[in-house]
Amino acid sequence: MVFWVFGYGSLVWNPGFEYDEKVIGFIKDHRRVFDLACIDHRGTPQHPARTCTLEQYEGAVCWGAAYCVQGGPEKEKAAMEYLERRECEYDHKTLVDFFKEGDSEQPLLTGVIVFTSTPDKVSNKYYLGPAPLEDMARQIATAFGPCGNNRDYIFLLEKAMFDIGHEDDYVIELANEVRKVLGIVGGVPKEKKLSSPSRIPLKSHMVSPIKLRPLPEAVAMDS
Repeated sequence: MVFWVFGYGSLVWNPGFEYDEKVIGFIKDHRRVFDLACIDHRGTPQHPARTCTLEQYEGAVCWGAAYCVQGGPEKEKAAMEYLERRECEYDHKTLVDFFKEGDSEQPLLTGVIVFTSTPDKVSNKYYLGPAPLEDMARQIATAFGPCGNNRDYIFLLEKAMFDIGHEDDYVIELANEVRKVLGIVGGVPKEKKLSSPSRIPLKSHMVSPIKLRPLPEAVAMDS
């Protein structure tokens, strides 16, 4: 068995498990939203943090990192158990196609698992729903938990997307609003664009390409 996990949040810069390959790429018809509560890592039940989940949105693309885990049942089980503990606020594992830059028509991998959450406050106790940008920024600026500050989460995500050459305009906008709340000037150097990531970029700055072994049908997973 070989499985692949798609990371679009903290997994992009901090996977935390042993993996064999990492590939930068994207999934279609999904975008990041900060609509999910975190009460055990960067927040508390009394003051939950806001972390990202995915929202279905036709035409959008979400860039991130896919991780391959192989090497036997024990290694694969350990990685999956770790991810399920870490992603406990996410109540769904969704199978998606994963694309690599340069080929937006033919997926590099199919059956990749991504952790997502149900956008329903009744059935999903961790779902916060959307809020005005200023309100989200104030919540992120002040929340903290056993694993650190909520503000660090969004700043690290902003930097991680910059590092892989695929900044997320929504993350940039929210991070800048958090800086306003904190009175911080400046951030990750970049040319800010205010458009939604609704089209697949044809060019970007990428890390060195990774040679992959062809896989017939991958099974994989994220945050």
